[in-house]
Amino acid sequence: MIEIFNLSVACTAGMGLGFFYFGTLWLTVKHLPRVRRPALLSLGSFWGRLGITLIGFYLIMGEEGQRLLACLLGFLLVRSLLVRRFRPEPGRVTLSVK
Repeated sequence: MIEIFNLSVACTAGMGLGFFYFGTLWLTVKHLPRVRRPALLSLGSFWGRLGITLIGFYLIMGEEGQRLLACLLGFLLVRSLLVRRFRPEPGRVTLSVK
């Protein structure tokens, strides 16, 4: 019973990490056209997101691989939900360059 609770907490934490990672990715992409140095923003955002997410996975995992898998499951679940949510309509190309 306690193990199921621990795995569900790890899955929920993975979902939180997923929302953080992909949410900040979305914000970075939206801001790229307006910054003077987009490469610096892209690289800085990537390393920051990656570092925080990996530290989160490490802390959630502890010494149990099952929690890591549950966390990864939640992370990937959020990814698939956000891809579905923000997928453009078929046949419609939206490029806005200012």
